[in-house]
Amino acid sequence: MSPLFRRISAEAPAEPEAESAVASDGPLNRSETAKKGRPTPKRTTIKRIVEPPPKDNKEARKRLQHKMREERAERWEGAKRGDEKYLLARDRGPVRRLVRDIVDSRRNVGPFFFGAVIVVIALTMVRISAVYLAATALFYGLFFVLLVDIFLMSRVIKKAVNNRFPDSKERIGSLYLYAAMRSISFRRLRNPKPQVKPGDTI
Repeated sequence: MSPLFRRISAEAPAEPEAESAVASDGPLNRSETAKKGRPTPKRTTIKRIVEPPPKDNKEARKRLQHKMREERAERWEGAKRGDEKYLLARDRGPVRRLVRDIVDSRRNVGPFFFGAVIVVIALTMVRISAVYLAATALFYGLFFVLLVDIFLMSRVIKKAVNNRFPDSKERIGSLYLYAAMRSISFRRLRNPKPQVKPGDTI
C-alpha cells in the first residue's frame, strides 16, 4: 500500500477519539453556555381578570343593579366624609363647608326645639284648658328662642364669610337658610357628616 494511503488511514481514527472525549465530559453547564448578547425579556406577572359576558338579559340586569348599588354606596360614604366629588351642588364649595363647620361647632336650639314639640303635641291632647294654654305658650316660647338662636348664628356666619371669603359670590340669604336647615336637624342625621365637635374654634 502506498505511504500516502497509510498516513490517511492512520490519522482518520483521531476524530472519533475527540468526539468521545467531549461526550465523556457530560453535558455543558448553563454557566458554560454561550450568552445571547442581550438580556432575556421578563414575562409579565400581572394577570387581568376579565369578567365573562352575561349569559342572558336576566343576568345582565342583575349585574347592572349590583353595580348601581355599589356606586350609590360609594357616593353615600363619600358624601358623609364631606368629599367634594360626591357632594350635592348645595353642599359644595369652601364657603358652604365653613357654614357647616360653624353650625356643627355650636350647640343649637333646633334639635331641642323639635324634641319639645313632641311634648307640646302630647300636652295639647289633654282635655284641660290650662294645660292646653300652657302647651301653646311653651311652643311659642321655644319658637322665639329658636329664631333668636338662628339670628345670632347668622351674624357669626356673615362675619366669618366676609373675613375669609370677601370675594365670594354666594348669596348671604341662601347661606342663612342653609345654616338654619342644618341647625334644626339632629346632629347624627346631618349630611354631610359633621367634621368638627361642639365647642371647637372655627
